[in-house]
Amino acid sequence: MQKLIVFSLSALMLLPLSSCTQIHSADLNSTTTAPAPASIKVGGSSSTTELLTLLATNYSAINKNITIDQLKPGQSESIIEGIKLKVVDVGTIAQTSSKVEQDQSILNTREIGEDLLIVATHASVTGIKNLTTKNLQDIYSGTVTNWQQMGGPNAKIVLLDRPEDESAKKLLRKYYLGKDLKNSQKAVVLSKEGQLIQAIETTPYSIGAFSLAHSISHQLPVNRISLNGFAPTAANLKTNKYPMVRHLFIVSHKNPSAATQSFIQYIFSLPAISAIEQAGFIRATESSQN
Repeated sequence: MQKLIVFSLSALMLLPLSSCTQIHSADLNSTTTAPAPASIKVGGSSSTTELLTLLATNYSAINKNITIDQLKPGQSESIIEGIKLKVVDVGTIAQTSSKVEQDQSILNTREIGEDLLIVATHASVTGIKNLTTKNLQDIYSGTVTNWQQMGGPNAKIVLLDRPEDESAKKLLRKYYLGKDLKNSQKAVVLSKEGQLIQAIETTPYSIGAFSLAHSISHQLPVNRISLNGFAPTAANLKTNKYPMVRHLFIVSHKNPSAATQSFIQYIFSLPAISAIEQAGFIRATESSQN
């Protein structure tokens, strides 16, 4: 794992500015003698990119004196290591537990919200609104390969999956699949959540697990599936009837710059909290902790 972190961080540091999603709020053509705007670098894991982009965009709209450079998504370990080395100023990571242990002597880590993980199918999968634990196990193991076997259309199931070390697969295993279930050899494993979302939108008869907030904010034309009779809603999360939730954290260095501190203060302000709720995320203080 250590080698992976170093490699990912090196790749992050070597990214040219043209490869970053740059969110510039300053007027570069200004002829005034005002000081150049401050700049901060932010980065997030693939499952938190939606949240980070939302916060950075909204902040840039109200603050014209700070330039935010959003780096390409990376693994949580790489983001954390980048903050320790001060090559990343603010990071967003997702964890399957509300308890996150980090190096508190160097890092500030604070939960900002939660995002339900949903199981969804392409719109072509008709007749299936609910799946049981046994159904999921049969699909992910490859025991069942046709939707007709579960009351759906006569079509081959296209299983879109994530690597074992990603939060989505960890949650599926914890609550439904079990740790010993063998993966179907026909599953299409995608390294980034964005890749899975794009694939499930465009691939008929596909199924996969991804962010509820992304599904809501982008109004994706997919079928959100209830699991064991319970829909993926905040109400069902609060009563522990729908358990799959990712906890979203903001991570920064203990000694942030003034520009970084300003952005962090905005992140936990009421306007920012309101924006993330409207985007489909759940306010961390309003849900039960696992």
